[in-house]
Amino acid sequence: MVLAQSDYPITVWDTNTKKEITFRYVTFEQDFDRLHSWMHQDHVIPFWNLDKPRAEYASHLKRFLANKHQQLLIGEIDGQAMSYWESYIVSQDLIRHYYDYEKGDQGIHLLIGEPTYLGKGFIYPLMLTLMKRMFEVPETKRIMAEPDIRNEKMIYVFEKCGFQQLKTVDLPDKTAMLLYCQQEVFESRWNAWIQGEF
Repeated sequence: MVLAQSDYPITVWDTNTKKEITFRYVTFEQDFDRLHSWMHQDHVIPFWNLDKPRAEYASHLKRFLANKHQQLLIGEIDGQAMSYWESYIVSQDLIRHYYDYEKGDQGIHLLIGEPTYLGKGFIYPLMLTLMKRMFEVPETKRIMAEPDIRNEKMIYVFEKCGFQQLKTVDLPDKTAMLLYCQQEVFESRWNAWIQGEF
């Protein structure tokens, strides 16, 4: 399975928050300084461990941008970049060794970079919008996530969006809660959001 590289940017209007949501591709030139700054935010450091010097993070970002099995995205609210997202093909990722994956499984990582956007509920329309796009890949019937087990707020957000706990896994860089969301469960949560019953 190959992720389409022409899916972004996308812009949608969220009727609940009355905000315009955009996802666009990360570019090194446009986003390096922003991402390097976000990785040094106090709320990001414990769970991403990428608070590196500029040269070291530059190498990391270039390597990730060259990986054709994942997509790096900036999430925007009303045109303001405020979040970072990674969608990836599970069959090409380390996580495949930790559960019985299916060919079409995709995974997701994310962070809210700008502190002023924390705790305001914007993560829900962003998450749901991106998941909807990921499920448009015909082979994808399930999306996986593996947040740090200490990140209780993030686990709550995932579960609110339809993810269920599978098991705890010891990854090289963290102990994670492996979560999964089936497409039909997502559709139920999406409809609840659209109808204002989330």
